Amino acid sequence: MSPVERPAVGVGAVLVHEGRVLLIRRGKEPLRGRWVVPGGTVEVGETLQEALVREIVEETGLVVRPREVVAVFDRIERDGEGVRYHYVIIDYLCEYVSGTPRAASDAEDVAFVSPDELPAYQLPEKALEVVLDAFRRVQGDPVQGLAKRPGAE
Repeated sequence: MSPVERPAVGVGAVLVHEGRVLLIRRGKEPLRGRWVVPGGTVEVGETLQEALVREIVEETGLVVRPREVVAVFDRIERDGEGVRYHYVIIDYLCEYVSGTPRAASDAEDVAFVSPDELPAYQLPEKALEVVLDAFRRVQGDPVQGLAKRPGAE
């Protein structure tokens, strides 16, 4: 694998709709097989919001409207002395516009998940943090105690 020269910009959609959050199970690396919020990388000439809407349609068949930034963070994986990948990710709280969820593109599966179902999906620590923050912003704090699980990555 060639060395990474600079970070890639990624966007994620945290869609809370009817009391549930949209999650996908990744079909490709990074995080293949893990449940996460849907999203992808920004292409040259796209705004962050345009990239987000495109990626969510491609992965889930849903049209969303980005509302506000929930989190900005790095996802870096090192490979020995080098860097395997480096993403700067901007996650947006989104609103549902239209569509029926289906797994497509990079997604193996798609689900709308209630706060009490979250532990079964074993989200990576940062994804869980972002999802819990979105639930708090949308509907108060129904998810007390889920933020820190023993053994969370």
